Amino acid sequence: MEPVRRPGGRSARVRTAVHEAVLDLLGKEDWDRLSIARVAERSGVHQATLYRRWGTLGALMDDVVTERLSKGSPVPDTGTLRGDLEAYAVQVAADVAGPLGPLYVRAAQVGTRVPDDNQPYLTDRAVQLQGMLERAAARGESPPTLLELMEVVIAPLYYHVIFFNRPVGADHARTLVDRLLSLPR
Repeated sequence: MEPVRRPGGRSARVRTAVHEAVLDLLGKEDWDRLSIARVAERSGVHQATLYRRWGTLGALMDDVVTERLSKGSPVPDTGTLRGDLEAYAVQVAADVAGPLGPLYVRAAQVGTRVPDDNQPYLTDRAVQLQGMLERAAARGESPPTLLELMEVVIAPLYYHVIFFNRPVGADHARTLVDRLLSLPR
């Protein structure tokens, strides 16, 4: 008789425990007190495992943020470029205004680089967004570049939270998309 395999296994349990520990610690304490040692203690996962899997606290933060955004705010596929961009912008505005907003904002401010291939912070999310833009191109639409999307839509949404301590609403997010789509191609 074959042993019953549980979905996820040890690796998934470790990741879940570590992510929960990070979110729990950040919910109760200042960001500056967060460390690999404190996450290890809270999660019950040895520090060596955390260093082996993530390497740095920044890489761990990237993983937590990417997973939260991918599950809670998937990149939309509405069938049109404008629909995708508006749905995404409105969701970003809601995310940075929500309870995990400080985590997203702080992770964006800190940013990290993956040591071996020098990829920017939240590489997985950038790949998802690039896929959204490529779908639009495949439909015959003229999408902006990923950099244009970041500079014209995403950065201003974060900027309002960081510098004005005031998140913007859905209408402002849609206005940013209008601005992006009016850029010459």
